[in-house]
Order: sequence, then C-alpha cells, then structure tokens
Amino acid sequence: MSAALRTPEDVVPGPDGPAATRPDAGRRARSREGWGALVYLLPALVVFAAFFFFPLARSVYLSFQRSDLFGRPSGFVGFEHYADLFTDPGFGKTLLVTFGFVVLTVVPSMLVGLVLALLLSNRIRGVRFFRTAFALPFAFSVATAAVVFGVMLNPATGVVNGLLSYLGAGPVGWLTEPTTALLSVAITSVWMQVGYNLLVLSAGLGAVPDDVLEAARLDGASGLRLQTGVVLPLISPQLFFLAVTGTVQALQSFGQIHILTRGGPDRSTQTLVYSIYDVAFANNNSNFGAGSAQAIVLLVVVLAITAFQFGFLQRKVFYA
Repeated sequence: MSAALRTPEDVVPGPDGPAATRPDAGRRARSREGWGALVYLLPALVVFAAFFFFPLARSVYLSFQRSDLFGRPSGFVGFEHYADLFTDPGFGKTLLVTFGFVVLTVVPSMLVGLVLALLLSNRIRGVRFFRTAFALPFAFSVATAAVVFGVMLNPATGVVNGLLSYLGAGPVGWLTEPTTALLSVAITSVWMQVGYNLLVLSAGLGAVPDDVLEAARLDGASGLRLQTGVVLPLISPQLFFLAVTGTVQALQSFGQIHILTRGGPDRSTQTLVYSIYDVAFANNNSNFGAGSAQAIVLLVVVLAITAFQFGFLQRKVFYA
C-alpha cells in the first residue's frame, strides 16, 4: 500500500524499529477501492437495470401469465404459451422465414460490401466519391429506405416493373406475391446494410500492412490468390464482427417489414419479431403473455446463434 493511503493508526513499530503496516490496512484500502469502483459503475448499472434487466424479468413473468382484454396478467398458466408455440405449425413457418431472412440479408450484404471494399482499395481516380456514394445508404433511416423501395417495387407504377416492361417482360408482384416478397424485403435490407459493411471493411483493408502485401507479391501471389490467401485472413476480425452484428440486426428487423409487407402476403415475410408485434400489439390484441413467450424464444435464438458464431467462426479469425 502506498504511503499516501496510510493513516497514523495503520503504522506501528516493527520488531527491529522501522514502521510496519497493520494487516487490516490493506483490506480497508481494497474495500475503499471497491466502493469507489461501484460508484463509477452505478450510472451504467441503473441504465441496464431500467432498460434491460427489468424488461427481461417482466417478459419472463408475463410469458407464464394469461392476459386479459387490456393486456394485464390475469392468471398463471405455466408453460402453456410455450407449448402452444411449439405445437403450432404456423410458428414453425415463422422460424423458417426468420432464418431465411437472416441468410438472404447477412450473406449478400457482406459479400457486396467486401467486393466494393476490395475494388475501392485500389488507387483509382475519384475513389473518395465512390466510397461516399456507396456508403450513403447507411445514412438513410429504415423508414425512408422502405418507402423508397416500396415506390420502386410498386407492381403498377414502380420503376422496376417499368424497366421490365421496356425489356419485354411482364410485371412482377414484388411485394404482393409470396414467392418474391421476402426476397424484396431482403434486398431492401441489404441495400441499407452495405454502406456500413463497406466502411468497416475499408477500415480493415486500410490497416493491412503494405510490407505484407509486397512480400506476398514477391512470392508470386497476385489477383484472387492474393485476396483470398493474404488479404481475407488479415481482415477476418472485421468479417467476424460484421457476421455477428449483422445476424443480430437481421433477427431484430421490423421497420422495413412493417412498411413494405406487414408480414404478408400469406405470412411469407412474418419474421419472429413481426410475429411478436402481431400477437401483442397489432389490432389491439394485447396478448402480452403469448407475445412475451415469443420474445423469450427470440432471445434464446439470438443467444444460440451468437454462441455458435463465437464458438465456431471465431476459431477462423486471425488476430495479428
């Protein structure tokens, strides 16, 4: 313990004359440090308790309760809501739609962002303009992007069907047919996510040492071999980060689905998050018990996928 922390009563004469510190002085100093750390952590703990721990505990409680007409708990039902979920064929379809939406969103957004980042890493004229243009969708809100794509994909007056008609093809119900609705919403999500992925991957590429690339070129690596054998391992931390955050974001997507399709047609775009909204809030259903059960299932799904990514994908990550 430093001399600044010692008090007169902490110091006693040693057996040979010099001063020695009492044994309990160190414990008191560590106790003071612990309380000081708690004071600094207290604001964060209050925020987490108010906006995470309490809502989570409340959701768990509601998932075991029956809800009355106004959404208030009206009786303990145990695991009845969970049993209803896993015996409902419609819930199985909801899970499949959710996983399909994640795949259609995360994988293409990472691939497109990676290709653009690799292209823009070259020294070409106007590279700053192209980087800004490709990253611009990241600045759009979900509502704005969804409205823009809703206008473009309108089956009667949309620009996309207008181009198809000019090419001699018939109109497509992008948002009104079950076979194309999920893909259309996923394209909207990819367009919004690519800009962020581009920024992250461009930063990773900018941190790749030039001497490593030069040594690889001297060893004969070039083109695709250089990118896959040298560059990709060096930016694997950024790829892993985007895979985890992109998956969580896709699992929680709501705004674009609500604006473009409202979960239809024929529940073809009803993901788990939208199903929670449909059960608990839409049309004044107020079935908070069943909605909370689905929310807990969503939490378990997010935790399971994230644990798999950290347990399997992180092994492939190269940390320099």
